[in-house]
Amino acid sequence: MTDQATLKQSPLHSYHEDYDAQIVEYAGWEMPIKYATSIKDEHVHTRESGSLFDVSHMGRLSLKGKDAARLLEHICSRKIGSMAEGQCRYSLICNQQGGVLDDVIANRLGENEFLVVVNASNRTKIVNHIESVISNRGFAVKLEDRTEKTAMIAMQGPKVMELLGKVSSEISELKRYRFFVKNMMIMKIMIARTGYTGEDGVEVILPASAVGMAIKMMMKELKTPENEEIIRPCGLGARDTLRLEAGMPLYGHELGEDICALSCGVDFVIALDKSVEEQGEMFIGQEALISIRDAGGPETKLVGLEIDSKRTARQGMSILADGEAVGTISSGCMSPTLGKSIAMGFVPSSMNSLGTKFSIDSGRTQLDATVVELPFYKR
Repeated sequence: MTDQATLKQSPLHSYHEDYDAQIVEYAGWEMPIKYATSIKDEHVHTRESGSLFDVSHMGRLSLKGKDAARLLEHICSRKIGSMAEGQCRYSLICNQQGGVLDDVIANRLGENEFLVVVNASNRTKIVNHIESVISNRGFAVKLEDRTEKTAMIAMQGPKVMELLGKVSSEISELKRYRFFVKNMMIMKIMIARTGYTGEDGVEVILPASAVGMAIKMMMKELKTPENEEIIRPCGLGARDTLRLEAGMPLYGHELGEDICALSCGVDFVIALDKSVEEQGEMFIGQEALISIRDAGGPETKLVGLEIDSKRTARQGMSILADGEAVGTISSGCMSPTLGKSIAMGFVPSSMNSLGTKFSIDSGRTQLDATVVELPFYKR
């Protein structure tokens, strides 16, 4: 546990207090787990209307220089050189063994300039990793950690894009996994059509010094004439249940340094066909992952599980087949949208077929579970 005196506060801390947030320690930051209502209410409001999340704790790393693309090509599992300016790509950063150091979003600002968004808990590790690669390879790249100079918010939900479109046609015309940078008054704002809830919406990066004023103006602007709050504040609790319904992995649960990247259900972001001839760089961990693939694939695979119980599965619980432990739960919750207990977990690759039956050891009892298709929820 981080010492309370050393916890960082988001630039939106006073905003959280205004909305009666319940503040908890998360990855070295004081962050809202929920506000005055409940995690379930915030989850449902996101699915039905829209929510605003403070994600300022996530790392924002600026990379500039003639070798910026080569550097990211070398550390990211996704192809980077083919990205257009204004494009975002979700990717993994792996270790030499093919485990996952972090999952990130790379944003191409220019030919030689990128912004990489990383998880809060991995920020220092990824900064050190990048600095080590720059030093070892002699790459001409300047790394700047802009996390504490900026703020980051996410607006997610079915009514968000329509509402924002009334404020700016530029936002409504933005394609998925694209972004633009806009100069407004004295500040520069980056708006990307990305998210982590399974809903449509945007993520916004702006100066930390201006976010408080900007949020007040935005929340006032986004109310209906009847004073209805279409977009409400939402905490990290609902953010977790939303991403689980959407089948999205979370570092420390479905992703980790000792978890093979090919086990995590995100094969679409792992370009094992990267070559020196085409891209100039293979990525760290690529050779290990090719060897695993050629040997028959990873030993385990991530699956979605629907549980025939009102009880929920928790991370670390054993997944049983014929009474024997064969796998482990990585995440679980009672789905507010589906009204069912759902979970994700790792099972042997030979046992990951849809419809496969398992039991989950919850301690006092065993819960019946069935492998189902991911994601659990689709817009």
